[in-house]
Amino acid sequence: MQEQYADGAEPTPRTRRRGRRILVALLLMAFLAVASMGGFLLYLNSKVGSIQTDTTLLPTAGSNDGGGTGEGTGSGGETLVTDAGTNYLIIGSDARSGETFSRSDVIILAHVTKKKDKVYLIHFPRDLYVQIPGRTKDKINAAYAYGGGALLAQTLQNLTKVKVDHAAKIDFEGFKRMTDAVGGVRVWAEQPSTQGDLQIVKGWNDLNGTQALAFVRERYQLREGDIDRGRRQMAFVKALMVKTISPGVLLNPVKLTTFINAATDNMTVDAGLSGSYIRSEALSLRNLRPDDIVFITAPFSGYGTAPNGGAIDILDEIRMDRLAEALQNDKVDEYLAEN
Repeated sequence: MQEQYADGAEPTPRTRRRGRRILVALLLMAFLAVASMGGFLLYLNSKVGSIQTDTTLLPTAGSNDGGGTGEGTGSGGETLVTDAGTNYLIIGSDARSGETFSRSDVIILAHVTKKKDKVYLIHFPRDLYVQIPGRTKDKINAAYAYGGGALLAQTLQNLTKVKVDHAAKIDFEGFKRMTDAVGGVRVWAEQPSTQGDLQIVKGWNDLNGTQALAFVRERYQLREGDIDRGRRQMAFVKALMVKTISPGVLLNPVKLTTFINAATDNMTVDAGLSGSYIRSEALSLRNLRPDDIVFITAPFSGYGTAPNGGAIDILDEIRMDRLAEALQNDKVDEYLAEN
């Protein structure tokens, strides 16, 4: 049947040829869009697959100071829980230009539930006074100075009795670049502060990379010093995660590429965090919403002084045991309801 226009007239051969050319052009543009997206995906795959790896970020059999295997057992030989969600050690360093990456200013245990419906970011204050495997009690960030990520992971495994499955470390400059890549972040501040021209108000603050860096570094104007600084860092990490998984970033090739460049250039991960694993895990978390990302401060009961005179945060061992049990049973929500 021959096509007709609304007024009943039949299309001329010239009109039909023009219509075919338009159709061909549209199909060609669609093909180019798919091809370019395929090239974009190949680029992303190559970037994710080229993240620097470090085999010393996690314990290995017989390679640690505490004597544990690192393969599902703690430093005392006890069995670690391995099937109640996935646990990631995130290490952040605020080393300035010219300094070595030898201290851990941010220590986060990220617990992803087995159902992939929640992410709990557990912040361990760097001055938390704990037993370090193979050594005496010390501030928890000393574990990284003594034995790198492997000993820090072991220390957390001893506290929680769950296996640390993966680890990643990143410097604060990397956070700065990632923040700018996504167009800035909106962060909630519990307390106001003033840093030069930057005015942080109690409530929501829209920050670029430089401002975010100042935000997470401040401690002297905060009531509880490093503890509140840690809470700011957690709020920032959550804000960056929320912004990154938003459609405005995930569906914007330019922003997403810039973000991935910033992340991959400033991050080191354990050998198990392969490109395919990262892509698979990211896909499994695609339905997360802001309220599904919850941050917690590891329980402490107050402040004190170590035998060497250093200021410390005193671990609340009873509540720490409750948090550990919640992690072992993948029921951190119940711990939060009770504490």
